[in-house]
Amino acid sequence: MDEKAALELRHLRCLVAIVDTGTLTDAALELGVSQASVSRTLSALEGVLGVRLLHRTSRVCTPTTAGVRVLARARHVLAEADHLLREAVSGHTRLWIGHAWSAMGRHTAAFQRLWRELRPDVELRLVRHNSATGGLAEGKCDLAVVRTPVDGRRYDHAVVGHEHRYVAMAADDPWARRRSIGVAEIRGRTLAVDRRTGTTTTHLWPEEERPDLEYTHDIDDWLAAIASGRCVGVSPHATVTQYRRDGIVYRRVRDAEPVAVGLCWRRGDPHPATHAAVALLCDLYAGRR
Repeated sequence: MDEKAALELRHLRCLVAIVDTGTLTDAALELGVSQASVSRTLSALEGVLGVRLLHRTSRVCTPTTAGVRVLARARHVLAEADHLLREAVSGHTRLWIGHAWSAMGRHTAAFQRLWRELRPDVELRLVRHNSATGGLAEGKCDLAVVRTPVDGRRYDHAVVGHEHRYVAMAADDPWARRRSIGVAEIRGRTLAVDRRTGTTTTHLWPEEERPDLEYTHDIDDWLAAIASGRCVGVSPHATVTQYRRDGIVYRRVRDAEPVAVGLCWRRGDPHPATHAAVALLCDLYAGRR
């Protein structure tokens, strides 16, 4: 097929308009062009496809057998093209923020509420994706809340705050009667850890004093292992606020380094609202809002 005979969306829109309105004249009115232009476009489409698409009389146009098949595909192609256009146009009017487990922790609701007030022009959507980048690498979001190191070669990153670590345990665990737990005490327990997204690794302990590990696949597995009593978990405060469960309690780890909370985005391709999101979350973690 040479360049002059290429199939174009305008050809398909013309076919659909003729069938939907019933005549070339009404299709021309629908499309805002002349009747002669509609006739030429239809002839061009039939020439590209090599089949007759419409039975034409002085009063009405009806699809041929081939026309019925082409019409069905044309509607599908046009719908997909319209969807693509809407997605492209709405790219800057919607902001997707991904996270692996806990979003913005105790600031999640406030962030959503304030965002609606401050940026009504940009719709906010939160999406949970259990990966190291909270769905950013998978194309699920524009920004991601992260609590683990990110690849600085691929992503830009801003620290917005810090969160204390907490021990998650079964409600009937002997530690549940205490207000806080020391890091050194945890080495004698089995620790539930998510390989992909967990913020806690054995590097919190000296090499010769590290706890045994049980690996889990996501937050639900992690909580189930802890509720059973066979494991404890260590996680930032965000988990405490986002995942309150019957049978599980949280106690602060009193002598562990806090976890840095950041926002990351694809290097060289920031969403226009990126810096507004960073600034708002910094304010929330700093207590300025």
